[in-house]
Amino acid sequence: MANSFSVIFAGTPDFAVPSLRALVESDSFNVIKVITQPDKPIGRKQIITPPAIKIEAKKYGLPIWQPININKEWEEVDEPFDFFVTVAFGQLLSQEILDSPRIEAVNLHGSLLPKWRGASPMQSALLSGDKVTGVTLQKMVKQIDAGDTLSTKEHAMKERETLESLHDSLAIKGAALLVETLQKTLNPMPQDESQATHCSKLAREDGNVDASNMTAEEIDRKVRALVPWPGVTTKFENQTIKLLETSLEECDESLPITCANNSILYIKRLVPAGGKQMTGAAWGRGNKG
Repeated sequence: MANSFSVIFAGTPDFAVPSLRALVESDSFNVIKVITQPDKPIGRKQIITPPAIKIEAKKYGLPIWQPININKEWEEVDEPFDFFVTVAFGQLLSQEILDSPRIEAVNLHGSLLPKWRGASPMQSALLSGDKVTGVTLQKMVKQIDAGDTLSTKEHAMKERETLESLHDSLAIKGAALLVETLQKTLNPMPQDESQATHCSKLAREDGNVDASNMTAEEIDRKVRALVPWPGVTTKFENQTIKLLETSLEECDESLPITCANNSILYIKRLVPAGGKQMTGAAWGRGNKG
């Protein structure tokens, strides 16, 4: 690895895994440290669970560091390195850290910047009905997602694109873009600030829908954008149900509900309050009478 670039990689969820894997498996890079968020309790039983990146890094025997606050603990990093790469890491970085690599600190973002700067770019693209989205590799600066772009790769939305399918496609495309870009001389391009749009971190209430004032298309788009997190919840026949899969066309075992403008939404899969996943039609039959 005499001619390889040394890399410190910071990432946390599944989205970052293909990027770490691509760097490790490329002869052009030597990942010397992996930084990720601390293990945290997950689910109803609050089982302490490691981040996806920690699990992946262990497969390769890479050094792993899980700082609670990376900026306060950065003095622990004393070795020189070429690139600081972040992919959905989850902590803001100080200027000291951004200035630390010999070549550049870069971030892989799940949109075509300057569109959808912020924490929920994939969900926002789906909610807005964007026909094209993609990934951007950018220089990291203090202002969120405002750094010069280094490269982009487009993704044409499929007709029934969901958050899960988009997430997986962009994670793979982003990993390839990352490795391809960092092997070449970097060519930073300033973002057009006049075209910038922003998206915020999602909360559970963002998934609340009401068929009386939302069209079937609007609710269907929310289901494709917000499942599994934060999930989509509605009240129907005085009961709270969680929508898992919907359609704008009638299909087997679906439950039709009338929405705003007399539009019809077909519920394919749902979870009733305190219950288990079932088809819309099965739930409808159980609630008759």
